[in-house]
Amino acid sequence: MDGRTADFSTSLQSKCVQSENRKMCSRIEHPAGGYKKIFETVEELAEPLPAVVTGVIPPWLKGSLLRLGPGLFEIGEEQFYHLFDGQALFHKFDFKNGAVTYHRKFVRTDAYVRAMTENRIVITEFGTFAFPDPCKNIFSRFFSYFKGVEVTDNALVNVYPVGEDFYACTETNYITKVNPETLETISKVDLCNYVSINGVTAHPHIENDGTVYNIGNCFGKGCSIAYNLVKIPPTQKDKVDPLERMKVVVQFPCSDRFKPSYVHSFGMSENYFVLVETPVKINLLKFLSAWSIRGANYMDCFESNETMGTWFHIATKKTGEYQNIKFRTSAINVFHHINTYEEDGFLVVDLCTWKGFEFVYNYLYLANLKENWDEVKKNAMMAPQPEVRRYVLPLDVDRVEQGKNLICLPYTTATATMWADGTVWLEPEVLFSGPRQAFEFPQINYKKFSMKNYTYAYALGLNHFIPDRICKLNVKTKETWVWQEPDSYPSEPIFVASPDAVDEDDGVILTVVVTPGAGQRPAYLLILNAKDLTEVARAEVETIIPVTFHGMYKP
Repeated sequence: MDGRTADFSTSLQSKCVQSENRKMCSRIEHPAGGYKKIFETVEELAEPLPAVVTGVIPPWLKGSLLRLGPGLFEIGEEQFYHLFDGQALFHKFDFKNGAVTYHRKFVRTDAYVRAMTENRIVITEFGTFAFPDPCKNIFSRFFSYFKGVEVTDNALVNVYPVGEDFYACTETNYITKVNPETLETISKVDLCNYVSINGVTAHPHIENDGTVYNIGNCFGKGCSIAYNLVKIPPTQKDKVDPLERMKVVVQFPCSDRFKPSYVHSFGMSENYFVLVETPVKINLLKFLSAWSIRGANYMDCFESNETMGTWFHIATKKTGEYQNIKFRTSAINVFHHINTYEEDGFLVVDLCTWKGFEFVYNYLYLANLKENWDEVKKNAMMAPQPEVRRYVLPLDVDRVEQGKNLICLPYTTATATMWADGTVWLEPEVLFSGPRQAFEFPQINYKKFSMKNYTYAYALGLNHFIPDRICKLNVKTKETWVWQEPDSYPSEPIFVASPDAVDEDDGVILTVVVTPGAGQRPAYLLILNAKDLTEVARAEVETIIPVTFHGMYKP
């Protein structure tokens, strides 16, 4: 470790810059198991809590940090089994005149309201099957299986704007309109009423004018599965709900007629869309038969295609034309895209990947995450290895020699090679790799550098799946910075640019940190200088805050 790394004997804050092995350091173990607290049920708040501020809140920070995640991990005597099952809790930190308040409420989805009414799990979640009502007789329970699949609307993953409204979402066809000021639930929206789509991702792309793009699977030509990319325009002068003008702009083919790949996010550049189709598949026949006859959850319907590898699909943004180029690479899981941009006839696609075809979500059952530290590490050692990768796709593959690297960008070692059968085989440049140390939930200066050649990415560092640090990566030099404190468990970092920003990283990082140890307040909002991850301020609250997945800063 070089001389710029801080010593824990003098500071709990670790700023790591390593030049030789270029690995983000994580020097903290968690034998006390404090991370278990982020997977425990909490109550919503009747009114906002004032926070105790240490440091100085930047005077220009006057908005709200909005976060979504699970907050109810059991109902009555029934437990939720998977990380993505707990009922959605909406969090908000408000900034006003240098003061901070914290508020939270459960999202009143059908899944939540019916569960609370009946004191049991009523709707099947990602990894938890909802058993039939024991008060119903055997005949009514039997026939209820043939009423179709009851899809969850548990909106615990993310929140994003559409026009003048805000929606909490999961990955089904349901999104939930919420009030970002009061955190009240307004209404449930079924996207199937607007376009042909069986759910959409929780990671839409939003352009600066408010245009929203998203993707989900659907039935395409010949009743085969495809992926529809949809567009929601910004609010027009007539004030018609933008969802009414939602339309399909591209249909991507699927590698398997009845088994779509699991898609959590997608790439978008100025002129292209990028879909990464991984070998993690959803067996729709198993899905339908499981719900109709024997009862199952979503996780039971995933399987891996061990031979397909990974396919990259691209389509033009303006015309919606699918580019029939066979981009292929080895098997990976992909949940989060970092950024995608064009340069000199190439598409640069930066991804957070997990090597191999095994589904990473297999390791995110709550029983595994709440094990003692040695068991958590042991389980994680069997999981796919995380890695930040850069893939480069040539946009013109005509009239080229077979076996020749088609990439001529001077700053990357990524390659693309034409094979005799017309396949373009992609090999990535590794931007970061550390044993069982993931760079995940990535963020960039999205407003100014999305779809552009950029330098910095921020992420939540996962140490054997436990979130215990905030990371910054220079994607050009592979230089890294880390914020980390013992027994502290942060969330996804949100970048907020300074109003007078000149450099790409002029601004702050916002993250929610849980500190369950004795003798301190159990959670706080942390504000870091985005340039070097030094602390600017923290706002502590007298309540535990469970794990959150994604969110946004609302000015």
